[in-house]
Amino acid sequence: MSETYRCRDIAFSLEKRGADQYTKTSYPLRYGVFSEIETPDAILQFNLNDEIIQARGKGRDWPDPQEWLKRTVGNDWIYYSTGGYAGVFEAIGEYYLPNTPYPTNSLIGGKFLSLPSVARLAGSWHDLLRDTAVGHDAPGAILDFLSRVLANSPAVLQKRAEALFAISGGRVTVLPPDARHVDYNVIPLTVAEGCLYKCRFCRVKTDSPFREMEPGEVDRQIRGLKSWYGPNLVNYNALFVGEHDALCADAGLLTASIHKACTALGLFSSVMRGASVFLFASVDSLLNAPEWLFEDLERFPAAIYINVGLESADQETLDRLGKPVTAAMITQAFARMQAINDRFANIEVTANFIIDEELPENHIPAFLRLVRDGLNRKKPKGCIYLSPRRIGRPSRSILFDFHRLKLESRLPTFLYIIQRL
Repeated sequence: MSETYRCRDIAFSLEKRGADQYTKTSYPLRYGVFSEIETPDAILQFNLNDEIIQARGKGRDWPDPQEWLKRTVGNDWIYYSTGGYAGVFEAIGEYYLPNTPYPTNSLIGGKFLSLPSVARLAGSWHDLLRDTAVGHDAPGAILDFLSRVLANSPAVLQKRAEALFAISGGRVTVLPPDARHVDYNVIPLTVAEGCLYKCRFCRVKTDSPFREMEPGEVDRQIRGLKSWYGPNLVNYNALFVGEHDALCADAGLLTASIHKACTALGLFSSVMRGASVFLFASVDSLLNAPEWLFEDLERFPAAIYINVGLESADQETLDRLGKPVTAAMITQAFARMQAINDRFANIEVTANFIIDEELPENHIPAFLRLVRDGLNRKKPKGCIYLSPRRIGRPSRSILFDFHRLKLESRLPTFLYIIQRL
């Protein structure tokens, strides 16, 4: 039960209960169990490790009372803006647009993190807490809580993030777009480092050669993750199996790792209902994966999302992008994606394609031959994510092309807003 206490103009609420299921809503919704401090200037929220996770200003200069800051486990502050709601939902499948502190491929959004009120709160929340004085007659639980959150200073939180990266073998530089379904609240487990292709156009994946982890390495990660997340594990129901091509790992290792991690990390006993597993695949790994792997994953008590980078069905475009596959392989991978989505209820394979103003003229026609002409009906599964090729260069013409392609596609089609952990 939540414990509340008010001292003059400051309110404390310990272990509040938010929603227990991720939902697409056009109003702010808080999830899981968290604690909150409300001052005259801001509302600050903390996880069960007493680390700040969300903040919202209350002054007139705050951009919108429906918008907020979120701090990720990687210690990034991300600003969630409405963007007009309808337009954002049509573009990304969510009602709120994440505005990141690092360059990404977004065609929409603004410079919210540089607004004085937003930058001030992101940079001074700890000072605000330090100035929060309560009387010595306050309940012991309140005094202890305030002491713990003050101990988690920005410097401590940065060291915590670096410790998480060390457990997984490095920072997760890009999350699957499907992780939007759990607001990117995933636990990272690496079963294979690097990727197969090293595509020339890619700016977000690591340069590491592909290497499958040993079972012992995976087990050590799971133990480390359980310790690192600690009491706050109960707020997690999603696993990201990395790094850039987990489907290319040995099928037995992959399924065993997922089973072990979800069980050991308590994803089935989370306060958040339903478990999810997210991973990347390559064209080769999707084509070569044995059918029994998907049959095994289908029996797993979780929603499985597999995201594959197809990029283009046009050979000239693939060559220009430096992606070492053939257009015929792309078509075959797309066909297998449809077959898996049609057969398995708990598995969804999604695909990424590049959009750009300077790609060869057959790129768009080849894309439409797959997502429009190659399907005899609209399908609710198998999202297509369109990713602008160039980072940090919004373009009205590309945004216009996106909306046109979204209308013509027979699969759900959205922009891929690249985020890291």
